[in-house]
Amino acid sequence: MKKWIVPGMLAVALAGAGLALAEPAPRSDAPRGQPSVEDRAAFTDARIAALKAGLKLSAEQEKNWPAVETAIRDLAKQRADRIKERADRAAARREARRSGDAAQPRPDAIARLRQGADALATRAAGLKKLADAAEPLYKSLNDDQKRRFGVLLRMGDRPAGGPGRWRWQRRADGAR
Repeated sequence: MKKWIVPGMLAVALAGAGLALAEPAPRSDAPRGQPSVEDRAAFTDARIAALKAGLKLSAEQEKNWPAVETAIRDLAKQRADRIKERADRAAARREARRSGDAAQPRPDAIARLRQGADALATRAAGLKKLADAAEPLYKSLNDDQKRRFGVLLRMGDRPAGGPGRWRWQRRADGAR
């Protein structure tokens, strides 16, 4: 019996120390794993800088860069606007539930399909704008630059981690 007292006390002490050192649970209103607006802007700037630096553009190729950068920034702004819109709608629904007002029901299945179609159309237009802006630059790149362009443009895709991660750009065919 005495043999088990010391290991038992040690286990209790370690468990207590682990609980004491554990971080407090996140607040229920705190975003979970979502980058802030400033984080997203910084990530966009970093990705644009990485793309440009990785391509090592010549003076002639540099002339086509501003249109590409503008198109990338426009896509990032569209995404930020969609995220803010979605967060605002969710906050309005939460507030309506708290106040007991059921005036803002969730949209039905057809309305959600239409919203999704509109979002995809907007996204498609932005991607076409990026393709149109990048085409002159891409045609002027050598084979090594073209390979790096494809890799660097996709950089920042969601790592294997599933939900809660964010993605700036998706490939149209869904391949990685």
